[in-house]
Amino acid sequence: MSLTAQSGASPPRSSRQALPDRPHPRGVAALCIVTSCFALAVTIAAIAPHVLVSVDAIPAHLAGRFRESRGFSQVAGGHFLIFDRRAHTVFGIDEAMSAAYPIVAIGAEPGRLLGPTAFGAAADGSFVVADAPQGQGRVQVFSPVGQLRQLFLLPGKARNGVMIDGFSGGVVGGLHYTGTSVLICQPEWGGLITEYSLLGQPLRTFGLLRATGHERSDPDVHLALNSGLALGAPDGGYFFVFQTGRPSLRKYDAQGRLQYERQIQGRELDAVVSSLPDRWPRRAGEQPMIAPAVRAAAVDPKGQLWISLSVPYTYVFDADGDKVRVVQLRAGGVLSPSSLVFGTDGRLLTTPGLAIFDPAVASQLPVDTTILEPVTLQPQKPAGAIR
Repeated sequence: MSLTAQSGASPPRSSRQALPDRPHPRGVAALCIVTSCFALAVTIAAIAPHVLVSVDAIPAHLAGRFRESRGFSQVAGGHFLIFDRRAHTVFGIDEAMSAAYPIVAIGAEPGRLLGPTAFGAAADGSFVVADAPQGQGRVQVFSPVGQLRQLFLLPGKARNGVMIDGFSGGVVGGLHYTGTSVLICQPEWGGLITEYSLLGQPLRTFGLLRATGHERSDPDVHLALNSGLALGAPDGGYFFVFQTGRPSLRKYDAQGRLQYERQIQGRELDAVVSSLPDRWPRRAGEQPMIAPAVRAAAVDPKGQLWISLSVPYTYVFDADGDKVRVVQLRAGGVLSPSSLVFGTDGRLLTTPGLAIFDPAVASQLPVDTTILEPVTLQPQKPAGAIR
């Protein structure tokens, strides 16, 4: 039904049809009915999670020797690299998974590791490790066989940080190694992402810090709530995933310009978001203890962003920032990965457990929903109590 005035005059020839000051009541009623029907016809359903079961893993007799595996990658030659943070060592495992051997060992001198916090590897097998001997942050670049190629010190003094679920404020907790440069989240320098050359020269800083409400009242909290993971995308751009506070992600182009920002939302995260605190009281000189909502993230060969949450689910976002999958990883039990990396064959490598998944192979197993239910501890009777 037309909304033009009820007269014999023809509408103007403009590309926009003129509307009268007072539309006919029947026209308005018809429009409301059509709009209501359309609204009722459109329903938005939550994405149902599905299970991915591991298709391979590092054998138990090898995986059991690592104290805290925080990095797991496969290089073009086929062999694997394992970053054992607690042992201050990077191990290698041959493609047949028959033996493990140390590549870089513990030590404060150049070419060794002491207090490492972050690890990244390139497809050619070279890798970088960030550590902080004697409180001085540094980044070391190694060849595939562990020979030191380059070393540079990070500006400023590294603060003492307590690792909480893979996140530690004040130290380098996550970095991305492109093979030609290193991307590090350093909000204290005024931007989310700082890119360094392999010689240690800061090339650029980009990404505006998000508003937190603590800019003046508590700068340490403000910086901690702007900490996250920087990742390279196949199109030459970059993803940034905020680990603390309200989880969200950003996409930047190759020049560092913001393309979009998306909130990370889902019913699996509702309880986490609703329980976020708004203040972190502490004594003078103490650092804020902020638990992360995001544990790890990785970009697959298709440009999709995989985000491992603090609850045992993984969200998958396409290149436009739309959530397309909700995945529950299972390897002997439900897995909440502390690191995610895609290997040369497109398979997903995870820690802990060093399990390997094929993203294209979905299992028919039901999702375990009991893992989100609260646990009630029952009082225990003394061993010698009489029943």
